[in-house]
Amino acid sequence: MKTGFVLIGALALAGCGKMPLGLGKPDAPAPAAQTQTRPQARPEGAAAPVPQANARTVEQFDTTTAAERAEAAAAPEPAGETKLGTTVASLGDPSKPGFWLETPLVSSASKGRVFFPATGKSAQVDLIPIDGPATGGSRLSLAAMRLIEAPLTDLPTIEVFTGG
Repeated sequence: MKTGFVLIGALALAGCGKMPLGLGKPDAPAPAAQTQTRPQARPEGAAAPVPQANARTVEQFDTTTAAERAEAAAAPEPAGETKLGTTVASLGDPSKPGFWLETPLVSSASKGRVFFPATGKSAQVDLIPIDGPATGGSRLSLAAMRLIEAPLTDLPTIEVFTGG
């Protein structure tokens, strides 16, 4: 009986080398401490940067510039759009920067626009296809949700257009 307990104890201790609390030798060196850098202007046409790992507020996650927001809010070409339909949108991954909508309303990536009737605001977005029925929900970027003034914790119904 004692042999069984000793064997179990030895096996349990053998796994301690992988424990994160310094109880064993770490497998990889600890990551270098991140230093905070001053904001830098992005080159023309560059995508919004990914938020820092320690981002906690909406402003820290939304890394788009005022110019990018103005461009996304620009009115579409009057005759160049096609309405794809309406969808219920949830907040997409806030660590993924830019203006985009992941939706089953498209089968290939394209440019488009979302319109939130409750505020009368719209945003130019990248339409990204996801699996699911056309009646399925969509995921809207944090920057786009803020631009159309949709409540971040709600499930707003938005209209989706392609082209323009």
